[in-house]
Amino acid sequence: MKALLVENIHPEADTAFARAGALEIERIDHAIEPGELMQRLKGVQLLGIRSRTRITREVLDAAPDLLAIGCFCIGTNQVDLDAAAEKGVFVFNAPFANTRSVAELTLASAVMLMRGIPAKSNAIRRGEWHKSAKGAHEVRGKKLGIIGYGNIGSQLSALASGHGMHVYFYDVEPKLAHGNARPMNSIEEVLEISDVVTLHVPSTPQTRGLIGAGQLQRMKKGSFLINQARGDLVDIDALAGAMRAGHIAGAAIDVFPKEPASADEAFESPLLAFDNVLLTPHIGGSTEEAQAAIGLDAGIKLARYAFEGGSAKAVNLPELEPGTLAEGRSRLVSIHRNQPGYLSRLNEAASAMGLNIASQYLNTSGAFGYATTDLEGAVPADLLQRIEAMDGTIRARLLTR
Repeated sequence: MKALLVENIHPEADTAFARAGALEIERIDHAIEPGELMQRLKGVQLLGIRSRTRITREVLDAAPDLLAIGCFCIGTNQVDLDAAAEKGVFVFNAPFANTRSVAELTLASAVMLMRGIPAKSNAIRRGEWHKSAKGAHEVRGKKLGIIGYGNIGSQLSALASGHGMHVYFYDVEPKLAHGNARPMNSIEEVLEISDVVTLHVPSTPQTRGLIGAGQLQRMKKGSFLINQARGDLVDIDALAGAMRAGHIAGAAIDVFPKEPASADEAFESPLLAFDNVLLTPHIGGSTEEAQAAIGLDAGIKLARYAFEGGSAKAVNLPELEPGTLAEGRSRLVSIHRNQPGYLSRLNEAASAMGLNIASQYLNTSGAFGYATTDLEGAVPADLLQRIEAMDGTIRARLLTR
């Protein structure tokens, strides 16, 4: 089995692979264009990418051996998930491995904004010496509003509470509050009460443009906004207008509606005109520790699927965890259309070949089904051919010990 890892994926991925089985690994330290990628994917079963490599339907068509894609990052927007599912290619990611890194940067950003550090830093670069306590505040005793109380928001809550902040949060689902954090009934309540508002929600049709001119006006005069989640959550022009009017005292922005496609492309934003904005290049989760955790997390998921057929936490096909394959058994892995009678036909085929079914797991999701069948007995050489020829089969493979 062969893996292709591009975009300088952390070596911890190799650790995960080594635990699972023999695997030939090819590494490339940068993103590659679709044409070159299609050539390199010949004979490759596992592909590891980060955010810049695009996996289109055309790329998948050129990779018949590909079993799974690991997105060694948080999102999966760079992959055509529907096309991958139709090809029977599982897609995995590592959505929580950088939680601590983002939470730490957010808390640090709150401290820097409350102290007026961005403006003072820019001033000193111009030769100006603004040694004054005016407008500089401790975060202790201040109110932090968290919109989105998932893994990052809740961990930030604990860190901020440890710094003496009063935490208020809103989430669309009921969440258990950490420490002394208080849930609020609406985003508007969070905006109105907070000295610092920070966003930790995904990009969805419901959250895009979440913070616009109206929401900024509801925030306290002199408050701060932090967005280190997704670039389309905040109307940047509206934010610039609110800062120009003096209503918002500053902001920390790590993600943007339009980001440079490469290091050679210039970054443009109306926020560049403000000294009191902390701008960072989408690095909320970019720490050595986070990259190591992502490498291990996504690597384990890829390896588990490759060597055991486990698909827990897959993002585009049904999740299943059949466990370790027992000695002397063979495991038939079948991705299929979710239609009546498929499992019966599969079992009848196994029985007709003189195979005993020792254990079996099935899960379905939408148009797709995924089944693992542990078999006892001598497996005929044409087993896979028979299963693949069955009505409804998308892809089948056989694992042995």
